[in-house]
Amino acid sequence: MKKAPLVFGFIVLSITPCAWAGDDVALSAKQAQALGITTASLPSKQSGEVSGLPAQVVIPPNQLFVISTPLPAMVEQILVGVGDSVKKGQPIARLQSPALAEAQRGLLQASVQSQLAKENLARDEALWKDGIIAESRFLATKGLALEAQAALSERKQMLHLAGMSDAAIAQLQSGNNLSSLLTMTAPIDGVVLEKSASAGQRLDAAVPMFQIAKLNPLALEIQAPLAYTRDLKIGATVTVPVYAASGRLTAIGRSLSGTNQTILLRAMIQQGSENLRPGQFVEASISTSANSGAQWNIPNSAIARIAGKTVVFVETPQGFHAQTINVLNEGAQNSVISGELVGDEKIAVRGISTLKSSLMGIGGGE
Repeated sequence: MKKAPLVFGFIVLSITPCAWAGDDVALSAKQAQALGITTASLPSKQSGEVSGLPAQVVIPPNQLFVISTPLPAMVEQILVGVGDSVKKGQPIARLQSPALAEAQRGLLQASVQSQLAKENLARDEALWKDGIIAESRFLATKGLALEAQAALSERKQMLHLAGMSDAAIAQLQSGNNLSSLLTMTAPIDGVVLEKSASAGQRLDAAVPMFQIAKLNPLALEIQAPLAYTRDLKIGATVTVPVYAASGRLTAIGRSLSGTNQTILLRAMIQQGSENLRPGQFVEASISTSANSGAQWNIPNSAIARIAGKTVVFVETPQGFHAQTINVLNEGAQNSVISGELVGDEKIAVRGISTLKSSLMGIGGGE
């Protein structure tokens, strides 16, 4: 218990010779070790970059499709599940729909009426040319033929919306075989993200059944403080280092969010998108313009603020030099800085408070 004052007295005495002048602290290696000051080399110099930005992986809007029931129907069979890969045109569900049979009957009726109207038009055209009937009768017949053709086109379009192909419609017209079986197919090559129907379920028209998306490329929605966007340009490289994914910046928002006062950035990820999942939260890095200079990513423990200036303590043969820096991106653990640094310096990462006190003359000698 009596030795504690002696140890404390030794530390105080060791601080006393630490003279300070300007931005330099004179300190020997033995004194630095006794005061618990630890140094580390600057990390590799990196080109202009804003890193550690929170982002969410999203699906580009033009790559997401919702498949709904075109007609009231009962689900007979579900052919795919969530997470399955599908090809364009692949059957994904089969439904039984009396409304489909009714629509097919309407098509056949419209087809017969259109054919009859065409024959009447051909007959009346010949009679009109021979002067047997008046032109008004010919024009009336022509109008009826046009109406019948329009009705047939409307019925075909209804069956197209119900999922029938041109070949199936042509086969229906030639064979007159009505069917209530409605086959749902995938609109794109993609992955099933959601399935909201099950076998035996009765559905009304326009009820969503599946969500299918193309997952390559994917997009990022990035939240960035306004100050970080001044050096960003459309087309800048965007990376997600942890997942080895990269792409390009496609949009810079023009308005601030109301809650956290950040700017929304959008990026398209072309490389490594298979390593990401829609809805996933990640940290993104964005390259800045070439005139932004070199930058370093250092621990926050190495940064000190003195008299309105932000500094790091660079090791010198005589002790340490307080080098002014700019903090470009401050994260929870590390920050990105720039300044007049060569890149081969060693900086103090522990014991910063002691160096700061010495620089300010606190605890130093007269």
